[in-house]
Amino acid sequence: MAPPTGFSYERHADGSVVITHQGRVASTLRGGRAEKFLGQVEGGGDAQLVMARWTGAYKFGNERTARDHPRNRGR
Repeated sequence: MAPPTGFSYERHADGSVVITHQGRVASTLRGGRAEKFLGQVEGGGDAQLVMARWTGAYKFGNERTARDHPRNRGR
């Protein structure tokens, strides 16, 4: 699976953080969640992966294909 790309984030004056993916809003974090996110993304590591995990967009792969497979229909 390819690593996540296309994520960015913006801090706002009210303390909220908006995470975008390819120019579209993917998630808005406020309060403690925003602080925790900023700590992770600025603390080092792969910022793209951190943003993908926080938005729930890291499970792109074959899930849809597997769900639509004939043996998995009706589950």
